[in-house]
Formats: sequence, structure tokens, C-alpha cells
Amino acid sequence: MVPRKRWTTVTALAATGTLLTAALAVPGRAEPPPPRPRPPGEGTEPADKDARPGRLAPTSRQVGAARGVTVRWNGLGTPASVTDAEPLAGGLPGDPEKAARAYLAGHRDLFGLDAAAVGALEKVAVNPVGGGAAVLLRQRFGGLPAGYDGLVAVGVAGGEVVSVTSTLSRDGAAPAPAVLSPKDAVAAAGRDAGISASAGDPRKARLVAVPTAEGVRSAYQVTLMDASGAEPKAVTSYVDARTGSVLVRENLVDHDSDNPRWAVFPATPSGDYSSRDTRETWCFAPAAGCRAVGGDPSSGRPWDVDPATGAPSATTVGNAARSYENRASSDPFTVGTRTSAPKPDRNYTYPWTNQWHTGKCDPATLDSPQEADLEAAMSNLFVQHNRMHDWSYRLGFTESAWNMQADNGERGGLGGDPEQGNAQAGARFPTVRDNANQITPPDGTPAITNMYLWQPIAGSFYPPCVDGDFDMSVIGHEYTHAISGRMIAGPDAGWSGPQAGAMNESTSDLFAMEYLNEYGLRQPGRTPYVIGGYVTGDRRAGIRNYDMSRSPLNYADLGYDLVGTQVHADGEIWTATQFDLRQAFVRRYGDGSAASQRGCADGTVPVAKCPGNRRWAQLSFDALLLMAGGAVSYVDHRDALLAADTLRFGGRNHEMMWKVFAEHGLGKDAASNGPADADPAPSFASPLSRNAQVRLTPLGDAKGGKVRLYVGDYEARAVPVADTDPATPLGDTVALTPGRYSFVAVGAGVGHRRFTAAIGASQRTLPVAMSRNEAAGANGATAAGDGASQAALLDETEATNWQSVTAPVAGRQVTVDLAGDRPVRVGRVQVSALLRPAVAGDPEGAGGTQNRFTALRAFRLLACDASKGDCAQNASYRTVYTSPSDAFPADRPRPTAPDLIMRSFDLRDVTATHLRLEVVSSQCTGAPAYAGEQDADPRSATDCGTASPSAGIVRTAELQAFAR
Repeated sequence: MVPRKRWTTVTALAATGTLLTAALAVPGRAEPPPPRPRPPGEGTEPADKDARPGRLAPTSRQVGAARGVTVRWNGLGTPASVTDAEPLAGGLPGDPEKAARAYLAGHRDLFGLDAAAVGALEKVAVNPVGGGAAVLLRQRFGGLPAGYDGLVAVGVAGGEVVSVTSTLSRDGAAPAPAVLSPKDAVAAAGRDAGISASAGDPRKARLVAVPTAEGVRSAYQVTLMDASGAEPKAVTSYVDARTGSVLVRENLVDHDSDNPRWAVFPATPSGDYSSRDTRETWCFAPAAGCRAVGGDPSSGRPWDVDPATGAPSATTVGNAARSYENRASSDPFTVGTRTSAPKPDRNYTYPWTNQWHTGKCDPATLDSPQEADLEAAMSNLFVQHNRMHDWSYRLGFTESAWNMQADNGERGGLGGDPEQGNAQAGARFPTVRDNANQITPPDGTPAITNMYLWQPIAGSFYPPCVDGDFDMSVIGHEYTHAISGRMIAGPDAGWSGPQAGAMNESTSDLFAMEYLNEYGLRQPGRTPYVIGGYVTGDRRAGIRNYDMSRSPLNYADLGYDLVGTQVHADGEIWTATQFDLRQAFVRRYGDGSAASQRGCADGTVPVAKCPGNRRWAQLSFDALLLMAGGAVSYVDHRDALLAADTLRFGGRNHEMMWKVFAEHGLGKDAASNGPADADPAPSFASPLSRNAQVRLTPLGDAKGGKVRLYVGDYEARAVPVADTDPATPLGDTVALTPGRYSFVAVGAGVGHRRFTAAIGASQRTLPVAMSRNEAAGANGATAAGDGASQAALLDETEATNWQSVTAPVAGRQVTVDLAGDRPVRVGRVQVSALLRPAVAGDPEGAGGTQNRFTALRAFRLLACDASKGDCAQNASYRTVYTSPSDAFPADRPRPTAPDLIMRSFDLRDVTATHLRLEVVSSQCTGAPAYAGEQDADPRSATDCGTASPSAGIVRTAELQAFAR
């Protein structure tokens, strides 16, 4: 549940929108096994790529014209963004488009364009943003419009320009004409993406221009969709119309009578999974026995009216959404599958019996008279897609912002693209479960969402037996992929690159949460801010690593998750930042009464009179329109939000916003080398507040040593903010905006220390007392035992791990010869079960992911004193500590990074020369949530310890030993 990407972990789910697709084990067969299950959001699909050659630097004339403003440059040699604390220009015409053109004409030297090139820019859209507007202009090259890049977005208010982003090209020449046929272009795009060319229509291969650093190329824009696999594939490619090479490819998959009535679960069915029918009746107009929700704000008609006829469809077909059954995955990209049963009386109340859950995922329920509540699922999906359409419409996702409707009237956009919802997608195939995805082609082509059934899968994912068509946080997440994918970068492009993909996933979580919140709807979870709590069964964090209201993540943590850089986990960094920004708006402007919330959500109350959360939501929509390209970093999106506040609210929230950004590492000096940068430079200083200049001061055994300091809870794959090693350029001082922070200090020979500290504006030092780590390789400790990479336990980083691949895992061990030549006192150990991306030699294979269920869960610690016995003999070891059975306490639906990170365990004082870490269980073999048969599907064995191919593997990242 990320181009346009999915959510993750499931969900949501996953990066291109896909939550999860995993295979079910089929016991008792000799035939080749089905594809190995993959955790939600960790599948593979055609990645975004930009294969255009070269990169242009700005000319000296452009650099000179950039004096006095902050400019980040794109690869075409023009400004990717222009920002300043003050308006960039004033005294311009009152008409936004004229003002934007006047600004560009007056700054031709900065953009490297001549007067003719500025005058030839065509208007794509002028979208209102508060009292101002986001003006989007596009280049033409000869007779061809720019198909990818060639855009400039100008934020204008009151005759002033407050923000500019661009993907303009300095080269305005007409490209050489096409020699490739549309059919050949479709074939080339198919080969490049691994998609059958038959999945594309040559008639839809549109000839456009694509600027590159080596000149403008004529190219075909080709959209391909393929449903033949367990997960759909969909891309838009730009194929050089002369050479047939693919210049750019974007992944489109992002991994919930006259007065009609619908029975709907406003958020989810009962959180205890009982079969009580808690649906409400919603209707178009006020009436007895139902809640009026209105209709399509674009037409004023009920949701079930077919715009082609003006008459009710009597089923799940309307202007903004159309829902179908697609259990056989016959072709989710074309209309023609079954809609809900017609209701001539327009009373869309279909029976719901919770059959998939009560039947424990028995596939026979699909063919029972109740059909696993299929009709109710289609109707619920239809209603919720319409609800998201209406809510987002009032926040700016309108026809001119390229929304999804069959009929746009004369309001802009292309029309002909209502959201197509596929209910119980792929249900006939046991390999298609635990997922949801959104496919968002360019404006004018229908967007598609697939909602799946959920089911436990051995060693992969352990949700309850539920139907994702009834979880509004999943539905809202997927629909938001279409919102953000259409609004950013104009009508034809979307998010592109790892950081952009992560923000795509995050935005989907945030908008789904905000929709539910504004209508007072409660999703299952310990707080209202858990995404996917119903489909996963996890009330603590849902489909994510963290409840968004309780996340410690910051910009330095990119790549922190068990599998390294991953759009869903990294998206949680942006979510943590944006949620805290939302809460800052709530503290300043209040969260309002339920009545005022509804008025704001329904668009009847102006945003300037709305509570803080609605103001934040509006800025989040506005910011999307202010980014001319989708290949953006967190820093770019930060700047777009600040520009949106300038346009919408006159910039009066900047100081508050900068403080939140700084607390999450996106302060004034944060920098990223593009959207694919996995190690950006964080900054925790605000340009608008007094910052503390804090010096890292190691004490104790670390005094005078080399210590690194990280902000947050993670060291592995995170970026340090200070260190005391004179050989590095980092330095021992860091600027921090005042607040309370968590830190990790790491030093050679002194291990890890996690701590929190309140930083005041006048603070000058950060003292960190650390003790000698007797199990450190840096101090001379050595390791031997089962498996491979034993030394990884002693290297004082969670970025590496020891692994044993010999079953059973219980009893696998590593023995550590402690530092020094005499017995030492050990009163405490630190152990980490954190995983890492797979490398050569891993059972999963290089470039894959280490299975989450292979992490250590429980262990035993044994000790030997060589002065009293022979430590080469097992009999000389005695057990000095046995951990709790949930020492690393992962639960449903799967282990996460917070479950496995370094933990401290106190021992009775032990004197030893050797310590032995002995495995009691892995997550797969020791967690009750993953044990036993959990469904009634005869094709599936769910017990992790016997049915998972990873059951015989165990991994541990660190063992550190201290006297105290």
C-alpha cells in the first residue's frame, strides 16, 4: 500500500502502489514450488529510469544572474528551483499567467532562454492556490509539445512571484523528425520494461519532444500495462523516435430512486473481526434513515449517474469511479468485468456476512452463494473512491489539476479517465494476496486500483483473513497515489526516483489519515494514526514500522530499514516530518469541533477559517502543484510547502514550519544530490530561530577516542551529524534547533550508546559517557562458531550480521574470545538482530533482501573462564543468562526494524574470558504469531517453522559486552 508508487509493507502498501503479493505453499506436491513469497512492498517491478545522456552545467551568465537568490540546478542547465526569503519579483501584472510570463521574460539570463522561447511557452494550467495561483507553462519544440520535462511552475500572488521550479531546456530547437513507427516504438518500450508489446496500443503512442543535455529528441510517449503476472506491471516510456532507445521510463504502479442509498463501512468493519454488520447507510440528499453525503462536486449529481446518459447506472458505474469484480485477473486494464448486481431502486445494500474471515480464507467461499461478500465489496469500493474524489476535489484535485472523471465538462483536463476499482482482484490465484496497488497513467487514460484479499503466508506475512475492499485506510492510500501522481509534474509525468517514491508513499498514508480524521472516522489502532490496522491485525503500527504519531525518524535515516533503501520505510521519514508539521498547525489553529471539521472537509467553510489540520492538508495539496518535475528530493518538497504557505497564508507560518523541518533533519543546510541520493546531508538548524552549537564530548572510556554521533534511533545506514575523528571532514560540532532529541553514539572499542537529551538554545556541549566494549574486535576480541561472518558480531555496527543456514536454528552459536589476556567482568550485554540488504553468499542471493523472519528472537548466553577451565570444551561453559522468549518482540504481521534494533540485557555479575551467544529461536521458529496452521486453505501451510524456506536460517547483528 512508489512511478506513481505503492505503499509498503504491504501497503501501504508498497512502492509503486503495491501492498504485497506473496505465494502460498502447496504441500504434498512434487511439482516446482510457486515463486517465493515476498514481504509486502518488497517485490520487483520495472524501476524508474532516466537514460538521457550527460548533464549540462549552468553558464557563467546564468550563475551571475543567480546572485541574490538560492538556485538548485537541473541536468538541463536551468534552475530546478529558485527560492528566497523574500518574493522573487514584484510589481508584476495582476493576472497570474501574465505575471509568470513577465517574470520569465525579465529573468531570461537566469533560465538561459531568449525572448522568443519565453514567448512561445504554452499554458498548461493555472490552478488557484489561496489568493494566488500555480502557473504551469510548457515548452514546444518545433511542432511538438514537451512530453517529459520542459515545464516551469511559477507560484504567483498579488503581482509577486514567490516560487519557481522548472525542468526547462536551454535548447529550443526543433528535434529531428521521427523515423520510427508507433508500432516499433511500442515494441521497443515493451522490450525495455519486460512487458509484452501486445499490452500497448500503437494508436496511443503519442509523438512528443524530450529535451536532453545533448539536444532535443523526438520521442513517442508509450503507456504499457500487463496483468499476466501475480502483480500488474505498468509503465510510461519515452522512446527515441529515431533510435528506438528508451530515454525515460516511469513505473506507474503504486504499491481503499432519485436519492440513491449505499451501505458502507465508513472506515472498516468491526475492529474485533466479529460479523456484526456495522455499515452505515449513506445517501445523496437528506432523508430519514440515512446520512447525507452529497454527490459529485464537479457535476452536482449522485455518484451513480452515468455522465454519458445522464441517467442512473443502477450499479457501480459513475462519473468519478467505476468498480468491478476481477477475481480472475482477466485484464484489470480494460472495462468489461462484472459490476455489482443492478439495483433499479438505487438502494445499494448488498449482504455482508464476513465470510472470508469466518471461513478462514477457504477458497470455497468464493463460489458459495454469498461469494465471500463480493457484491458488498464492489459497492464499498465504489463509494469510498467517490468519497475520496469529493474530498480531494475540494482541496484542489479538480479537472484542471488532472483529476479522474469520465466527463470533465468545460473545466479543463482530458476526461475519459474515471478511477477503475477492481474488487477482490486476483482472488482465484493463491499467489495473489495481501496487497493493494494503484496504476496512474497520464491524464486521459483511466487510473486503476486493485484491492486484494488478505491471508497468512508462511515466512512472509501474517494478517487476518480479511478483504482489503473494506479498509478505507488502504483504499484512501491507493487513491492518493493518483492524486499526487497527477498533481505533481503536470498531466503526463509523476513521481520519479527513490526519495520521490518515498514521499509518494508517505503522501498516500497522510492523505488517507487526514480524510478519516476530518470526517471523525476511527481506524482500528492504538491511536487514530495507524494505517492498515484492520487488514494487518496490527493495532500498534499497522502496515508500517511506526505509528506516524510516534515516529523517531529523520532525514539522516534514509535506508534504515531491514532491506536498506525502500520507499515505504523511507516514506515514514517524510510522514514523521509531515505529521509533526500537521500537529504544529493544530497547536496554532486548533483542531476544531466535529461540526467545523465536516464543514471544512465538505468545502463549505473557507480554509482560512478552518482548524490547523485542514490548513496543513491544503498546503500539502498546493505544494504538489508547485513542483514542475517529479524527480524531487525531500528538500525540494520542503521548499514547495514553504512556497505554498507564502501563496496561501502570506508566509506567516514559516518560522513554525522551519522548526519542524529542522527537528527532522530538513533544516536550512539539508542537501541532497538528487532524488536517488541514499546519504543526503541532514541539517537540524532552522534559519528563523536561535540554534544551539553543540560539541560532542565523549567521556569515560571513550574520552579522547573516535566517536560518531547520530540523531535518532539508528546507526546502520544512517548519516552521522558529528564525530571526534580528526581524519574526517565532519567535525565534532552540530547545530541543533532547541528541542528534545534521541541520539546514538558509536565508537571503536566502546560500542553503542542510545540516549535522549533536551537541547536548549544556549547549550554548548553534549557529554556522552561510554564504557569499554569487551566484545569489540577493535579491542582484540575474536569470534568463531557456526555459520559465516562471525566477526560481524564484534564490528560495532548494526549494518552487518552473522548468519547460520543450518537447521535447526536452536543451538546455533558463536563463541567470543573477549579482549585482553585475563578474565573480565561482564554485567551487561547489548544484542542486535537488525538485518541488512542481502549480498553475495546470502541464501536469498545478492541484491535481494534478507528474510525478516530469519532474525534472532531469543538467545542464551554462556560464559567460560579460561583461568579455571578449558574454554575449547563445551563442558567448561555455564549458562549465565537466558533471554525472555520475546527478547526481540516481533508480532503480526511481520518483524520490523524497531522490533530488532539493539537492546540491552542485564546479567548477574559474570567473570569470563569467553562468551557464547547461543540461539534459542529465530523470529520464524519462536514467535507464537507465526506458528501453527492459521487458515482453512488446503493449498496453504502457514506454520513458519515447517513451511517457510527460511526456517533454517538465523541472523544476529551485534554482541557487545560491558562491565556495567
